Amino acid sequence: QVQLVESGGGLVQAGGSLRLSCAASGNIFSINAMGWYRQALGKQRELVASFFRGGSTNYADSVKGRFTISRDTAKNTVYLQMNNLKPEDTAVYYCNVVVRLHYSDSRSDYWGQGTQVTVSS
Repeated sequence: QVQLVESGGGLVQAGGSLRLSCAASGNIFSINAMGWYRQALGKQRELVASFFRGGSTNYADSVKGRFTISRDTAKNTVYLQMNNLKPEDTAVYYCNVVVRLHYSDSRSDYWGQGTQVTVSS
């Protein structure tokens, strides 16, 4: 069993910044990937940014140059630094982690509870 705890969401004016955190804990043998998704009202969930164990990253075109994903492997934590926020960034942001559990040969993915980010004009 794996638990993901998200924090850092809130209300901010356009042009402002927020930093999201997601800490993973539980029966984790290794983490293969961590990432952030978001779902705006009336839209489907989309990938925002991801960080893979090999060091590669992936960003949605809409956030490139503004958002930065990083991780602290010692703490099993992934961060999303969001700068120059725009109203269209308003959404519920979800952390996702792909892990290998102890005593398991397979990988599983887990989702955080979601944190609301609201950007006002």
